[in-house]
This record gives sequence, C-alpha cells and structure tokens, in this order.
Amino acid sequence: MSAPYKNAAAALLFPRLEAQPDAPAYFSQDTVLTYRGLFENAARFGRLLESLGVGPGDRVALVLHDTPGAPAAFLGAMLLGACPVFLSTALRAEDYAFILNDSEAKALLVAEDHPAAAQAQSGVSVVSCQSLGSRDLESFSPDLKPCEPSPSAPAFMLYSSGSTGRPKGVPHGYRNLLIPAETLGRALDIREQDLFFSASKLSFAYGLIANLCLPLSCGAAGVLFPGKPGPYELFEHIARFRPTLFFGVPTLYNLMLRAHEPGQDLNSVRVFYSAGEALPAATFAAWKEATGREIVNGLGSTEAMNVYITNEPGRAVAGTTGRLIPGYQARLIDDAGQEAPPGAKGRLLLRGEGVCPAYWQRPEKTRETMLADGWLDTGDVFVVQDGVYTHQGRADDMMKVGAHWVSPLLIENTLLNHPAVAECAVAGCLVEGLEWPCAFVIPKAGTAPGPALAQELRGHVRELLPDYMCPVRVEFPAELPKTPTGKVQRFVLREQVRTRR
Repeated sequence: MSAPYKNAAAALLFPRLEAQPDAPAYFSQDTVLTYRGLFENAARFGRLLESLGVGPGDRVALVLHDTPGAPAAFLGAMLLGACPVFLSTALRAEDYAFILNDSEAKALLVAEDHPAAAQAQSGVSVVSCQSLGSRDLESFSPDLKPCEPSPSAPAFMLYSSGSTGRPKGVPHGYRNLLIPAETLGRALDIREQDLFFSASKLSFAYGLIANLCLPLSCGAAGVLFPGKPGPYELFEHIARFRPTLFFGVPTLYNLMLRAHEPGQDLNSVRVFYSAGEALPAATFAAWKEATGREIVNGLGSTEAMNVYITNEPGRAVAGTTGRLIPGYQARLIDDAGQEAPPGAKGRLLLRGEGVCPAYWQRPEKTRETMLADGWLDTGDVFVVQDGVYTHQGRADDMMKVGAHWVSPLLIENTLLNHPAVAECAVAGCLVEGLEWPCAFVIPKAGTAPGPALAQELRGHVRELLPDYMCPVRVEFPAELPKTPTGKVQRFVLREQVRTRR
C-alpha cells in the first residue's frame, strides 16, 4: 500500500483516486464525499495553510467536529508536510490554552463559533471552519504536490485523553497511519465493501484508527457523526446508514443497552467492536442476550496508535481482552521490574512498529514510560493464560488493601452483575490511614439509591469476593467523572474522597 508513496496521506488517497475516484469516502447527515472530493478538499486545505505561512514540520491544531471537513483538514496538513494535532471539541478552555502553547501550534482550524478560538495566543493564525471546510476554501487550488516528509519530524500528533491528569503530546510518524490496517484490519477482515461507523471521535486514537486509517486504507467508506453520540442517535444512524463495522467504548455500550428495544435493526453490522478500556463480562453477556450479537473487544493506546491485543470476530471470550496481534511483543513485569511468574498479574510492556519513542517535550515522563530497547510501559495490568490476556486495570488505579493488591475492575465487574447497577466505578479511599475500596454506583432507572441499596450491594460483593475486596463505602453520585472518550477518571474520584474526608 505505502510502497510508491512516502507521504501517508497520499498513500491513503491516491490508490483509490486512480481506481475509483467517485466512490464514497464519507457519509455525514445528507452529505456524501467521494474520494475525489476528499482529495481536492484536502489539497485546498493544504494550500490554505500554505497561504498562512505554514510549512513542513509546523504544527496545526484542529478543533473540528466529525464532519467531512475534519479528515480533509487532517490529510491536507499532512500533504503539505505540516503536523496536524487533532483536539477534542469537548476540552476545557485551560486545556486548549495549554495544548496550543505546548504544541507550539502555528495555526488553528476551529469549528465555527467554538470557544477554543479565544485561547489562541498572538502569532497563531485562526481559521473558522464550517462542515466542509473554511468559508473561502473554494478559492484555493486543489493542485498540491504531496511533500516528502522528514524522517525526524512528526507527521501528526495526538494528546492523551487525560484519564490520569494533564494531557501529554504523543507524536507519530507517517507510517503509523498505515500500520493499523495491516494489524487490526487483518484481524477484523476489513474489506472494500465495508462501511465504518465510530462513536469515538477522530480526535482520539481509537476514532482516528476506526474512521480514517481502516476505511481509507482498504478503499471503504466511513460514517461521520458530528454531535455527542447518544444511544438513541447511534441506533438511528445504524438503521439509516447500515454500517458493517461499529466501534464504541464500554461505557457507550452500557448506555445503548439501556436504550435498546426489541426489533431494532442491527443486522447490517457484522462486527461490534469495543476498545478504550476493558469490556466488563456483564456488558458482553447483556449485549449478547439483548441483541443476539457479540462484542469483539481489544485494547490499545495513543502511544501505540493501534490496538495490540484483541479478540477476533466469532471467537470473543467474555471478560478477556484477547491475544497479542502479530507484529507486537509483550512482557509482564512485577513491581521490581522482573518478569512476572506465569499466571500472575504484571504490568504490560509492549514493543512493536509504530510505538511512539518519546512524548512531546516531556523528557521526565518519557523516561518513565519509554524504556530501553524500544519497550513501552503501558501502565496496564494483565494476567495471561495460554496466550489469552485479561485486563486487570491500570497500575495507577490499583489499591493496596492490607497485604493485597486489588484491581478496581474485579470489584466493578462484580457490582455490574447486580440487577440494580447501571454503571459503577471503584477507587481507593483512606479510612484511619488505611486504603480500602470505595464504590461509586449509578443505579438503574427505577431503583432508589440509599443505605438499603448500599448494604445490599456490599453483601453482593462479599458473597462473591474476599472480604478485603468489599467496598467499605458505597456512594451514589449523579454521574461518574469521565474523559471525552468515556473513560472513568478514577483519580478524580480518589481526590473527591480525600477532599471530603
């Protein structure tokens, strides 16, 4: 795929332009964008940026909704040799100010009337964009020769979702847009006839893989959803556009379960995929019971710009993450940095093509995470049996209860099996100087929160798990703190408990 093209944007666009330029690349609302249209808009974006003084290697921040203008702007910056930096449209003002300064962005392409424009400092060119591009995009020629990238310059950059604190810049090379198709795409058997629909946005690695890397690499098409993806709207889009692959996160599948009605048309979807965090076995079972379909889940990271452990369609096993994708190597290590014994929990170290070698301007964090010989400390804890990996949570979410290390995922999965629980999260809290699990539960509709339910839930956990895993307290917040990708921010829950008591 990439052999004749040294620019990844060209490698994704040119084969289809030569073979079938009028085939659809994206569907959005009532708009169909062909591969020819996508390339021409991308080239015009490149010319627009060039007119602003943007050149090869310069960072261009993109704060755009998932409309046809977003992939065109991203690819256009890459055609020019600039480095697009996709940012979520749901960040706080201080996050935009931090990232624009941290990335040293030279230009900002921003959705019309979006508040991120106000955070641009002097010297940053700001262009307001509509769904297909900026208002004066048509005035620029689509005649743009793809720039051959510098091997040392980042081709694009993402910022981590901040599940453990302030976002970090994660730069990637040009080839890293092509690797997911050769690895995850092979595992999912993606085809030219497929139609991809991702609830995760293009500004996140998972969404960029699912709705740009995978479909464009095989000449397929994607469905773009510009708003916040609620369960009812997602079911409507599935029925309307009839995608063959759907990508979501566990939290979203839980919400869709609560909105699901018998008879909803999901027949077009051959793969329901989940990533972003571990898929609870209870969610897997409930989805299969409600829809008759399995959820195929895996796990990856922004640092790898890929999913590297996955189940496969037709062979997904509830509660497991799956097997290592060919092309990657993995090790599990204990707290002392030694190889974990077989069957024991260990922190996952990963090595393979496309893994980010360093964070953007964060040398201390780079030394902590990017280790010798190309190993990445993912921060995820796993056990592996017969080659099958099961996620145990994040290392920084683990709790030391007495002499035992406890994963919040095990307690959360147990709580989710209770019929009264819709969502939950578990974080450590201090009681008389000792750490204990604290559960934060969102009850199902019609279930009253309160002391009686808390006692019932603690009893439910105690029946199924050792006493030291039983939550010392059960709280019923209005909502759980989450990143824009839907990951629960357990560090926020820990801080809330410590601040309050």
